[in-house]
Amino acid sequence: MVTRRDFLKTMSMASAGLALGAGDLLHAQTISPKKGRGDKVKIAYIGIGNRGEQIIEDFARTGMVEVVALCDVDMGAKHTQKIMAKYPKAKQFRDFRQMFDKAGNEFDAVAIATPDHSHFPISMLALASGKHVYVEKPLARTFYEAELLMQAALKRPNLVTQVGNQGHSEANYFQFKAWMDAGIIKDVTAITAHMNNPRRWHKWDTNIYKLPSGQQLPKDMDWDTWLGVTPYHEYNKDYHLGQWRCWYDFGMGALGDWGAHILDTAHEFLELGLPYEVTMQYANGHNDYFFPYSSTILFRFPQRKGMPPVDITWYDGLDNLPPIPAGYGVSGLDPNIPSTNQGDTPAAKLNPGKIIYTKDLIFKGGSHGSTLSIIPEEKAKEMAGKLPKVPKSPSNHFENFLLACNGIEKTRSPFEINGVLSQVFSLGVMAQRLNTQLFFDSRTKQITNNEFANAMLAGLPPRKGWDEFYKL
Repeated sequence: MVTRRDFLKTMSMASAGLALGAGDLLHAQTISPKKGRGDKVKIAYIGIGNRGEQIIEDFARTGMVEVVALCDVDMGAKHTQKIMAKYPKAKQFRDFRQMFDKAGNEFDAVAIATPDHSHFPISMLALASGKHVYVEKPLARTFYEAELLMQAALKRPNLVTQVGNQGHSEANYFQFKAWMDAGIIKDVTAITAHMNNPRRWHKWDTNIYKLPSGQQLPKDMDWDTWLGVTPYHEYNKDYHLGQWRCWYDFGMGALGDWGAHILDTAHEFLELGLPYEVTMQYANGHNDYFFPYSSTILFRFPQRKGMPPVDITWYDGLDNLPPIPAGYGVSGLDPNIPSTNQGDTPAAKLNPGKIIYTKDLIFKGGSHGSTLSIIPEEKAKEMAGKLPKVPKSPSNHFENFLLACNGIEKTRSPFEINGVLSQVFSLGVMAQRLNTQLFFDSRTKQITNNEFANAMLAGLPPRKGWDEFYKL
């Protein structure tokens, strides 16, 4: 088994291979031998209810997939029956390990829409099995798991990887790059990122002193496989169907859920890499088990390639709105943001998004593929004639993945790119969990001011029988 000591010992060596710029890392992805644009990719879906159903429908709309296998620990439950009925000829499994054993030679790619804590073992097994991998964000739950997945992908450049921050193939991605190339976005010094709507907020007692008591398992649910690498927990409904995102043991909270939809383009094109400081500035409802009701987290990034240092301040929670600059105007909402299984939620005072401050200009933007606007309006009008033409996306995120599997495009959010952003979020979650300030050395990839937090980079040892995934 890989221990924390082994992990920390190898971080300085690993950093040499992964401290490349975003462009260099993308170049590491080898395009597969070309097939025709119309050639279908044989695919297996892991996690087929709720969000899984949504991405399966998105893949179906491309007309570019042949569905070979379906896998879900809750196979036959109400939220998985629709997809089972749609693909009656696909082989069915409850355990992804059995799917690879029994049907692994029948598909070329997997799409993973499972809870955050299970992204790592499934993705590692898929890569080790020679499969292309599409996995919902965040890439992994711990810093170490993201590191291993990036290394695994780099060792297999013939395999395509894509993380599911879908806006990374939409207008904001191409606009951000075009505006940077034209010098419109330059000398960024600060970014405010905010997610203040009620999506997935709970009302649990923050005086919690132990994990919830065990309850009766749903019929036919494979709870052992659902738990995966995490220490054993008795089943409770508050861990299931999206609620897992609220617990430190299983999810990444609002930061891991929304950060990749709000900060992805800024992180990549500003080449932010890893922060040197992460500080929990505000917490409402802090406890040892689930995420606070509200959080303010400061991430500080150093100077890079002549670009000034950048401070990113993250705000989440219904009562924790960020400061808004003069002339901000209306808060827009991207219509492409998928709904959740929790039904409609009331409109928020401020929709998820970001405010980007440079030495000369201020930009506001939403989430996912939402484009940036210059504020205030008077300044936007003054700059209108200087803005470059923004190219249209040649493919959405799902098409991009499938075209990459066929050797026609490169993916825009491969593990080597998205994995570093996932590590930024894991550091943020550690600061949330400990309610403290962390200093991080990006060269050695160690936390220098807190030994306990430094051990958390690797997370808890996996359960017996699950350590093999850390050796793949």
